[in-house]
Amino acid sequence: MERKKTVRVVLAAAVLTMGCAGLSAQAAQDDAAVAPKPRHAHSSGRVLPFPYEPSVPQGASAIEFRSFEQMTPQDRDLAADGESSIGERAGFAGLEFNEGKWAYRQVVCRALPNHLFLQFTRNNGAADESLFSASIPRGGDGRVRIIPIKRRGYSLFSPAPINALTISAFNHIRGEEHVEQAPQWLGTGLCYAALAGAQPVAAPPANAELPGSSAIGGPAVLETPNQAGAVIRFVDVAAAHRPMEWTMRFNSKGKLLKATHVPASLAKVKTLEPGAVDAKGVELHPVPVDMKGKPVE
Repeated sequence: MERKKTVRVVLAAAVLTMGCAGLSAQAAQDDAAVAPKPRHAHSSGRVLPFPYEPSVPQGASAIEFRSFEQMTPQDRDLAADGESSIGERAGFAGLEFNEGKWAYRQVVCRALPNHLFLQFTRNNGAADESLFSASIPRGGDGRVRIIPIKRRGYSLFSPAPINALTISAFNHIRGEEHVEQAPQWLGTGLCYAALAGAQPVAAPPANAELPGSSAIGGPAVLETPNQAGAVIRFVDVAAAHRPMEWTMRFNSKGKLLKATHVPASLAKVKTLEPGAVDAKGVELHPVPVDMKGKPVE
């Protein structure tokens, strides 16, 4: 009889132990289901199509124009190889390439090194000038493209600097570059301006020394709105008649979306002679003023 009681006690203890283990396992599963899953933080860094540069090295973005005689033999040969394609595309655009005497010069754009850029002109006298740009891929990966600017003194469509065809051609050219590093931003903007018919020279930095008294526009800037994409702004101080402000908006992948080209707002800077002082002996400094003579803050 005692033996039977012992067996029952042992069985009861075993059942109780199994039950507790099952409850513990169920509780662990419930806790796992209720416990929040860990979340991985994602950085929201800016997506920029151009490298950030606190200051642009002087001369690094300059556009150079070379005459036929100044071109390298390799570039002359490349231009000769692309002449038939250039003539064909210029004919499609109604530029009368097979009529009159055309001349060209090279546009050296360091931001887009894998293309040869040429600017073709035909001058029949005052107010009768035709002009277009052409690009030839250096490595053969791409196609010859032209950017119409003027035909006999007039724009073929809307003005070349803001034309959708100019923007499209520029995006295709940049897509054919296949460079490992993003190009320098100001050089890219100046190159676009040159291909659209300008001979651009960006305004000097705000801290540049200016001789005497001169009218200038604001320095070139790179803006990054909404933490994606970029806006390039610069004033072409070499434009005919008056400085012109260029604005180019790019998406995060570096595709040009829109370009504007308007007369720049000017500020007149007067530089005083070194050591000039007022009536109380306090040293005077150059004071920037606007076109009405009011100080610029």
